[in-house]
Amino acid sequence: MPEESELAVLTARFDPIPGSEEPLMAALARYVVVTRQTPAVVNIDLLASATVPGRLLLIEKWESAAAARAHLDSAEMTEMAAGAVAHVSARPEVDLYDTISAHDLR
Repeated sequence: MPEESELAVLTARFDPIPGSEEPLMAALARYVVVTRQTPAVVNIDLLASATVPGRLLLIEKWESAAAARAHLDSAEMTEMAAGAVAHVSARPEVDLYDTISAHDLR
């Protein structure tokens, strides 16, 4: 049986300033494209809330918690933060999770 990796999940929730939804989404979409090219990333998705208008959520799966932590100081993260800061109503909520059950079905 292949060895399971020690996946870690990084989440970041963004609430835009009213009227800044499009530029925020554009900054986060660029970040997703660039981050998908990072060797240690398993997956990254950008989601829009179905219940809170404008709210966006990044969900990132990393090979390890160490890789996710290293990414927090990366050029990609710094660039995304610089592009997003003028468009958010509050500091984004960022959290890092150890996985209990996190598997891609496809």
